Amino acid sequence: MRITGVLETHTHADHVSGHGRFALEHDVPVHVHPDANAEYPHEPLVDGQEISLGEVEIRVVHTPGHRPEHCCFLVVDGSRGDEPWLVITGDSLLIGDAARPDLASEAIEGATGLYGSLQKLLELPDGVELYPGHVAGSLCGAGMSSKASSTIGFERRFNHALNIDRDEFVQERANSSTPRPPNMENIVELNRGPFLAAQEPLGTVDSPDGASVLDVRRPREFLAGHVHGAFNVPFAGSSFATKSAFLLGADEPVAIYASSAEEAEAAAQGLRSVGLFELRGYLPHADTSETLEPLEIDDLEGLLANGEVEVLDVREKSERDEGYIDGTRHMPYRLVRAFADDLRAEQKPVVTICTTGSRATIAASVLTAAGVEARPVLGGGVEDWAERGGQTVHFRRCGS
Repeated sequence: MRITGVLETHTHADHVSGHGRFALEHDVPVHVHPDANAEYPHEPLVDGQEISLGEVEIRVVHTPGHRPEHCCFLVVDGSRGDEPWLVITGDSLLIGDAARPDLASEAIEGATGLYGSLQKLLELPDGVELYPGHVAGSLCGAGMSSKASSTIGFERRFNHALNIDRDEFVQERANSSTPRPPNMENIVELNRGPFLAAQEPLGTVDSPDGASVLDVRRPREFLAGHVHGAFNVPFAGSSFATKSAFLLGADEPVAIYASSAEEAEAAAQGLRSVGLFELRGYLPHADTSETLEPLEIDDLEGLLANGEVEVLDVREKSERDEGYIDGTRHMPYRLVRAFADDLRAEQKPVVTICTTGSRATIAASVLTAAGVEARPVLGGGVEDWAERGGQTVHFRRCGS
């Protein structure tokens, strides 16, 4: 097989793309729509353009909305027939949802364009296979499935975003509370700018030497013993890189504490994928005498009753709207660093809670590093509280 080029659906805002490294390694051109305003060497894509690879034909479908330059790629296998076989939809039509429209333009403008692009895709036959650029867990869409593929026909029937009119679609997209990807502006500029060369492997360091320490082990390992002032974001958990980027500045020097050199290297690759390049190295030997004692969900009732602690619900707003524990304060884990000084000034112990304990531990580690007395609820969360008969409050919209 001979590789002849790279096709970009759009300029990504949530991760550093590999188009440049791939193009340099294989000495091939990158093809992208002119509205991307790419600063790297590229060949322009236009709506309706056809690219032939033997008996396979790729047709470019311009689908603005998520970003102005966004394109989908419709694939036809000429050895079997003239009808389209599959469509690569990037960040436009997703499985179970549609992309967010607010990362490159005003939400209403982007949503209006995205609605029109989706109608264009709905002109395809039901049997066309669908391969999006994201699955569940990405900030580019809130209701995505974890499945990697679907069909136009299945999404036509069961995807909510395809079964509402334009006004409702635009309103829903404009009112979304999904946070924007961390480090977004920097990532867009990196992806739009000159090609990035491959990074050197992560080295080792003897001490943090002023760098922030990111402990990427599992929560219970971190709680049992960690470096003073370290943040805990488990590499084994979901969305490791995104969670880390919410907590760390783009230019903040970071030393990685991990279970092994291999885990540290994998974590470093993840951090670079979200534009965090100031990595000092892997910290294999360090004083991990600091401990943090977790709480169990059964401990929470008494703590809430006596009012001696501040209980922070560190989930996202969409999760909290589904039900929260009365008396808790909402502060998503990604914001606790920004409000740590305020919490410290209140001089009140803090308990953090989420769904499973992972984000609660992240938040508690950040607060502890800032001098706040904080403990996470581990091994359970708000849903477990409700299952045990605890009272929860549900958000109600006006008129509901």
